[in-house]
Amino acid sequence: MTVDHKPPGHLDATEIDEEAEALEGYVVDPSHYAAYAARLKTSDDGRFVLIPQPLNTPNDPLNWSASKKRWIVAIIAYIAFLADYTGGTAIITVIPQSMEWQLSQSMVQRAVVGNLFTIGACGLFVVPLASYFGRWPVILVFQCVMLGTCAWSGAATSFRSYLAARIINGFFCSVGQGGALMWIKDLFFFHEHPRIINYVEFSIILSPYLGPLITCFIVSYVSWRWAFWVCTILAGIGLIAILFLDESLFDRKAPPDFRRSYLSRLVGLQQAKAPQKSFAQCMARPVLAMTKVPVLTILVYYFLNFAWVIGVNTTIGIWLTNIYGFSTKGIGYFYFFGIVGVLFGWFIGHYLHDAVGRYYTKRHDGRLDPEARLIITYPATLICCVSLIILGLAFEKHWHYMVIAVFAATQCIGVMIITTAINAYLLDCYPEGSGEMGAWVTASRNWAGFMATYIQIDWVTRLGPAKALGIQAAITFTSIFFMVFLQMYGKRMRKWQGPMVFGKK
Repeated sequence: MTVDHKPPGHLDATEIDEEAEALEGYVVDPSHYAAYAARLKTSDDGRFVLIPQPLNTPNDPLNWSASKKRWIVAIIAYIAFLADYTGGTAIITVIPQSMEWQLSQSMVQRAVVGNLFTIGACGLFVVPLASYFGRWPVILVFQCVMLGTCAWSGAATSFRSYLAARIINGFFCSVGQGGALMWIKDLFFFHEHPRIINYVEFSIILSPYLGPLITCFIVSYVSWRWAFWVCTILAGIGLIAILFLDESLFDRKAPPDFRRSYLSRLVGLQQAKAPQKSFAQCMARPVLAMTKVPVLTILVYYFLNFAWVIGVNTTIGIWLTNIYGFSTKGIGYFYFFGIVGVLFGWFIGHYLHDAVGRYYTKRHDGRLDPEARLIITYPATLICCVSLIILGLAFEKHWHYMVIAVFAATQCIGVMIITTAINAYLLDCYPEGSGEMGAWVTASRNWAGFMATYIQIDWVTRLGPAKALGIQAAITFTSIFFMVFLQMYGKRMRKWQGPMVFGKK
């Protein structure tokens, strides 16, 4: 069946109102635009109408070459990777640091907890600053401070100095995580979003496992300080890579006549010439984003799921040492479970998210509602539940450590699928607030980790692994009802509240 899907009356036939599409459901099949299809720009293979429609200028980032876009995404994914990689590094250095400074492990652990909290807060400042000054200058400045604080962490001679370094590092190191959705929205079309998000989230979810893995081998042979010198080297590589980015902030309603020089874009002079924006309005954007019911619902759901992934990651080394007698090097080998799990989750999601979208579109006359992105969260949440139950029993009854490896990896698969789904959903719901969505998801993820790191060890010690992780599994299962609510009422809520409006339109 062909539907005469006309662009809204106030637009030219070669334009598509993206905010209206978000409310009513996206239509990307050219055949559903009837007589207007010939005037609309489509993908190279002709299968998808491009949403949003790119402007007829090479200045529009949507018109940049595929190789340039891929290069930018690779750099952003790498910068995003560094945040939790350095955080994971600090988890393993707690023991040698406590011995060197003659402090309890719980005291040194405060640096890990403080770092997690400020990582969550980082994006909430990155996004409004990037909306005002531009994407490129902000990521450059934040990465410079991140590099300096990594070196400071390695050179710290006292715990107080180290604690300050980790807290400041967290506030600046998450510039890639908090701002990733901004770059994706600037560069890619609607039908490309899930796949690109899946690539970036792969690097983010992988990092807290790869950090401890590598650090275990480092501290087995040399000083713990070398773990942070490695972080410093990696951060330096990231800073060099940032010089090969380009400014993707582009005002589609008042496009600039020409692009200024490389240096003027890098330091923000071009962005300063853009139409006047209110700094106060830009800084208020994350607060305004939280007034949307679907946003708040997703953040609570994600918080209740991701917390227990960090909880397992925080305590797994202790259990392996106390119950199974693992050495530091052995724990390093064991952390391959996270890499395997995240890799499987990325591979499954690479095909599954698009497959679910196509199936939904066929059954809904070519229209894809944002809520369709959430369908896959049901089985993924159940995977996380089952994994927590079996992990709790395995630790309680001292089952073979390979059972722990398999189901810890399975938990990673579930959370990887969930992470891509909720990011795609929020980006589809509020394309005008892409940065704010990414910042709040990063905050939810890291504040969940902050909470879990703070309570997990005492909780498990008091109740035992089976009961503690069983309660966590019950909480995870209960979170499914947030998805049920959004599937039933999400579209109605979005229409009632309308799109995000940041200042004057």
